[in-house]
Amino acid sequence: MAVDELFAADVEAIRAHRHDQGGDYWTTPDHRLLKGSPFNMLECMQYLLELGVEPQDPDLQAAAALLWNCQRPDGRFRLYPKGAIFPCQTAHAAQVLCQLGQSCHPRLQVTMQHLFDTQQPDGGWRCEKYFFGRGPETAYSNPYPTLIALDALRRSGRCDCQPALERAAKFLLAHWDIKKPIGPCHYGIGSRFMQVEYPFRGYNLFLYVYVLSHLPAVRGDRRFLEAFHALQEKTVDGQIVVERVVPKLAGLSFCKKGQPSSLATARYREILQNLG
Repeated sequence: MAVDELFAADVEAIRAHRHDQGGDYWTTPDHRLLKGSPFNMLECMQYLLELGVEPQDPDLQAAAALLWNCQRPDGRFRLYPKGAIFPCQTAHAAQVLCQLGQSCHPRLQVTMQHLFDTQQPDGGWRCEKYFFGRGPETAYSNPYPTLIALDALRRSGRCDCQPALERAAKFLLAHWDIKKPIGPCHYGIGSRFMQVEYPFRGYNLFLYVYVLSHLPAVRGDRRFLEAFHALQEKTVDGQIVVERVVPKLAGLSFCKKGQPSSLATARYREILQNLG
C-alpha cells in the first residue's frame, strides 16, 4: 500500500513531530515510548501505517528497533525506563509489531506466549494498579487492554490461539451488556464509547466492532450484531463520518471531525467483508 497524494501532507506532519519529546522517533532521550500522546512513538507508527507508509520505511524500522530494545526476556515490554510494567503496554507493543508484519518473529512469539499465560479467568487482561480505588467493578479485567491483546493475538499467526481469542471475545461481549465501567481502569460503554473515533486509539464502538469482526465465532452473537448495527446506523452513504478525534490531530486531513474519512471507511468495508 502506497501513500495517496491526498495524505502526503499528513505523513509529513506526523514526521515533523519526531523530535517533540527531545529524543528521536517521537520519544524522549531516555526512551519513554508512550509519552507525548497523541504523538508518542507507538501512536505515530500506527498513524503512518494507516496512511499507507510501508513497514520497511526507515523511520518505522528505526522506531521498531527502539521498541524491540524494550522487550524483557519473559516477553513483556517495558515502555518506560522506570516503574511497573503493565499488561496494556505489552499488548500495545505486540499489536504495533504485528502491524509492522513481524508477527512470526521468534521474539514476538515469546510475547504472545506471555499473553496466553497471563489471560485472566474472565477472559481478559488486567493489572493490579487501582487508580480509582477498589470496588466490585475492579474484580473484572480491563476491556480496552483486552481488546488490544485480542487484536495482537488474532494477528499472531498461531494456530492454537482460537480458545484464547474466544474467551477474550466473550469477556468483551459481556461488557456490551454490563455497560458500566469495569476493571481497575474503569472502562465503560456510554455516550463517549458510542462516538465514532478515528484513528483507532481508544476504547470505542468503531475499534470494538472492527476487532471482533475478525472472529468468526462471534459474528452471529446478538451483542456483536447490536454493536455492528449501531455503527452501521452512523454511516452516511456508506461512509464513516468521524465523530471524535483528539484535538491535536484535528489538522490532519484523514480524520477530520464531522467529515467522511476514506481511510476510516476502508476499515468499515473490511468489517463488511469479514461479515461476508
